[in-house]
Amino acid sequence: MYPLGKQFEVDSKKALSEIKAIYKGTNYRISIITERVVRLEYSPNGNFVDAPTQLIRNRNLGFPEFRVNQDANYIEIVTRYFKLSYYKRQPFEGTKIDPMKNLKITLMSGEKDRQRDWYYLHPEARNMNGNMVSVDVPINKMLNKGLYSLEGFASIDDTPNKILNSDGTLVDRPENTIDIYVFMYDKDYRQALLDYFKMTGFPELIPRYALGNWWSRNIDYNDEKLDDLVKNFEKKKIPLSIILLDNDWHYRNVGDKKGLKSGYTFNRSLLPNPKATIERLHSKNIRVGLNINPTEGIFPHEAAYKQAISYLSIENNKIITFDPLNPKLMDVYFKLFLHPLESLGVDFFWSDYKGNGNLTKLWFNNHYLYLDSARNPSKRGMLLARSPIYAAHRYQILYGGSSEISWEELRKLPGRYLNAANIGVSFWSHDVGGNHGGVEENELYIRYLQLSVFSPILRFHSARGPYYKKEPWLWEPKTLTIATDYLRLRHRLIPYLYTESYNYTKSGIPIIQPFYYNYMWTYDDELYKNQYYFGSQLLVCPILTRKDPVMNRTIHRFFIPEGTWYDFTTGYKFPGNKKYVAFYKESDYPVFAHAGSIVPLSNRSDYNNTGIPTDLEIHIFPGVSNTYNLYDDDGITSLYKEGYFLKTSIDYNYLKNNYTVIFRSIEGKSGIVPPKRNYKVVFRNTKQAENVTAFFNTEPAESKNYVDGNDFIVEVKNVPTIGQLTISCKGKDIEIDAARVINDDIRSILLDLQINTYLKEEIADIIFSSLTVTKKRIEIRKLRKKGLSRQYMNLFLKLLEYIGEF
Repeated sequence: MYPLGKQFEVDSKKALSEIKAIYKGTNYRISIITERVVRLEYSPNGNFVDAPTQLIRNRNLGFPEFRVNQDANYIEIVTRYFKLSYYKRQPFEGTKIDPMKNLKITLMSGEKDRQRDWYYLHPEARNMNGNMVSVDVPINKMLNKGLYSLEGFASIDDTPNKILNSDGTLVDRPENTIDIYVFMYDKDYRQALLDYFKMTGFPELIPRYALGNWWSRNIDYNDEKLDDLVKNFEKKKIPLSIILLDNDWHYRNVGDKKGLKSGYTFNRSLLPNPKATIERLHSKNIRVGLNINPTEGIFPHEAAYKQAISYLSIENNKIITFDPLNPKLMDVYFKLFLHPLESLGVDFFWSDYKGNGNLTKLWFNNHYLYLDSARNPSKRGMLLARSPIYAAHRYQILYGGSSEISWEELRKLPGRYLNAANIGVSFWSHDVGGNHGGVEENELYIRYLQLSVFSPILRFHSARGPYYKKEPWLWEPKTLTIATDYLRLRHRLIPYLYTESYNYTKSGIPIIQPFYYNYMWTYDDELYKNQYYFGSQLLVCPILTRKDPVMNRTIHRFFIPEGTWYDFTTGYKFPGNKKYVAFYKESDYPVFAHAGSIVPLSNRSDYNNTGIPTDLEIHIFPGVSNTYNLYDDDGITSLYKEGYFLKTSIDYNYLKNNYTVIFRSIEGKSGIVPPKRNYKVVFRNTKQAENVTAFFNTEPAESKNYVDGNDFIVEVKNVPTIGQLTISCKGKDIEIDAARVINDDIRSILLDLQINTYLKEEIADIIFSSLTVTKKRIEIRKLRKKGLSRQYMNLFLKLLEYIGEF
């Protein structure tokens, strides 16, 4: 065994199942992991695995409740969720005529029509899929399975996965064995996912800066180009948290080698003093990542090459072949090639390695790289890489691959996020606007960017070439303004995103949750299947189609779930459990907050700084009491695992004419956040309150309040972060109904159209009259004689269809 280091060591004790929950014979072993999960092993030679594997870390999740009936030939195991029947000494596989002849697991559901049977080699046709490697790497369909299924069960085959030694190296498992985990959860998917995380390991908390705006272009950046890039972001006051350098940071043309993708030495003709360059970016609160791709190997021109071949006993200046399954090579790779780059200030690596079609190599490369990045507690682990499929959530941020610039790719993107959630993955990173080819359209660019703002990672990246327009300032003023507003919003959302990221690491609930978890019927509905919950407070209904060119708006249908919801931007109220149609300008995006939602935003004046803000803006929506626990830590180190964090409870108590919000530090340590903060509390859809009080602990706190549009705002400054701030607002009928009315949309459309004003008035009189829809159609057609063009006539006839739906 080659000793790689303590960061790679594995605790093998957790991999042992609860001994009292194991039933085995000569060739089979059945382990009840939880009431929902059972492990099935079969081995002709009786060789069973008790060690960790690439996928599984922990098989002892406590003693589950179950009962057993068995004799010499038969065993039956029953929990609240399943009943397993197995004829001992028989293979798991049945016959074509009776696939359940030897082994059957029945889903125990309160709904009779959901009491289905799972058997070995079940096709699981209604599985809703999991994550891919990346858009540019094909994958076997069976590897694309997720945990979520309309059938209420799913299986994960651990048989192909290698065994992990205690030192972190891999060995093959015994041949001709079967090792399968069957999840029988009915509709309790979230609990099944929690079991999965307990078995495979919970995701780690990403650095706070990873939630900001990333920038990357496949061009040869030098100091001048980087300075110009940063100045353009600064001029437009667009926040930027990460610059990710693509291939050209290292030497690419050496001797007869042209266009090398592998490289570990800075190209000094571009960046003569990389340490100074990185320090300059760090001074502006911009982090730096590097693309590394070891596929081609390690070449003689690398600075540490001679030392490497000496240690590896390689002669004749041969290219060092990269193999992540070789621990000695990986040790050299880290210590001689990657660690020196980190010593220059590089914050993290983007591994562009595909594994040459070998998932085991891809997995092990990611596994080693991530653990090595987290070797020092003073620097939190960070990696961007393609999904290794097995337990991909453990390796943080997944690179979505190189996609074409097209509406078709945009339409696929929400589904990729949702599929990833089905196997517990949150941090997918896809190229904003697509990567290559296609047609650069301003509307496509905007819709891609808006979707990315409301996704876990926002990263720009495009192929080499002068005609790609990813820089916001390359677009016309309208698109620039919209892009700027949304990129600023992204950085303002970081307090919310970071809290939801922390909750993901603790509860196992992905940041993006498919809408169909709660409304199964939407899975097969093209209009609603792409909707998703974004954290605990928001709902996103993505726009994936072009606008109507005459209306100059996108006609968009969405479904609002039960309860009362509010448009996050306008505050319009939407009663739930109802389908809607709306007309969105390019500057608008359908994001909704439920009644009582609490969404913390940053009000930092230093745009790039993603650290803990001293200025917080808290948006609170009326209608329901709610509590939100804001999470903060230093965002960079792993000290939060030792209790160095702070949770602040934001407790909103709602009464129709009396709102109270209480900020209270509830867990963690002082000194983590700034000693004092400024709070701007935005009570959405609220009039001026007659009586406003603010107290810190028991002492009055100075505050000011005012109305801004439909929102009532209370500001309290210089509030200690340890203690309790209480704000109370009282008044009669202070809540604004703000019900969304489709007629308002029609008026807005009519206002913008290039039609004679007198004719507009006649159109409005018809549309908003008490006539039936049929008679309105007749009257609209008559306006052709007064100069209404056919395209506008057809537009209003279409709008009447939508009015008829309400």
